Amino acid sequence: MRIAAAQAHPAWGRPDEGAERVCRWIEQAGREDVDLLAFGETHLGGYPFWISLTDGARFDALDQKQAYAYYLDAAVELGGPQLQRICEAAAEARVFTYLGIAERRADTARGSVYATLVAIDPVRGIVSAHRKVQPTYEERLAWAAGDGNGLRVHVVVGREGDSMRVGGLNCWENWLPQARLALYAQGEDLHVSAWPGAVRLTRDITRFIAREGRVFSLAAGSLISRADVPADFPLSDRLPDGDWTDGGGAIAGPDGEWLREPASEEELVVADVDVARVREERQNFDPVGHYGRPDVFELRVDRRRQSVAELSDDPPAFD
Repeated sequence: MRIAAAQAHPAWGRPDEGAERVCRWIEQAGREDVDLLAFGETHLGGYPFWISLTDGARFDALDQKQAYAYYLDAAVELGGPQLQRICEAAAEARVFTYLGIAERRADTARGSVYATLVAIDPVRGIVSAHRKVQPTYEERLAWAAGDGNGLRVHVVVGREGDSMRVGGLNCWENWLPQARLALYAQGEDLHVSAWPGAVRLTRDITRFIAREGRVFSLAAGSLISRADVPADFPLSDRLPDGDWTDGGGAIAGPDGEWLREPASEEELVVADVDVARVREERQNFDPVGHYGRPDVFELRVDRRRQSVAELSDDPPAFD
């Protein structure tokens, strides 16, 4: 099977244009016979970079409120037109797609943004939406904490009929042993990690996950620069020039060796993989099989979608 990371510049804060860019990368991946394609964390909508660049922790600051409102408006809904368009592109190109989005819920919590990793099956559409369980450091000023609903592994069938089981996590939650184990325990063959975009973030953890899980490990990161930010963003005039991220897209085999070392250019980071290599490496180590010891260790995962209120379906008080 052929897997790839789309190392690309986002249309930050412009979800409609961003969706079209994502579709073009999916179309290119289809032309290159890619079976699975991954994008960086919150690639659609955008990463909340301004917080660390503009003293974003100042309490009750009007300019920070305006910046957040702008960011909230740029977030997308799971059933919205942007993702519908991307699902159509994935279907046409026959490419299973992992896409990081800045998500605004359609039902509740509409004033909050989630860092969500969406899995899109080319036949079934969106099959899971994993909201990052714990935003990191200043991200907590922009993102709400997610839940375990999206901790799911999916069967991806390639163009030649081969298949593999694939799961994914956002950024630093890839360092959470429990989150990784929850995916390994579902028979994961390929682990997707989505990052804002940095070689320093992916050069160690990508190989570590590969060796720990005896899985193929695919890291995806975006390229973000000052030029990607619209002029009407409220804090635009306070942002530094230049490039802010350097990608880090990489692929490691289940023995921990590089198939593609972390990259820094705009490209499809591609590798051809043979799922039989996973079975070979588990001959001496399987973290959820012969090395798992369920009699000693136990992990419980709550995959219910969380909400602050459960509303009954009683009939209305009047017609």
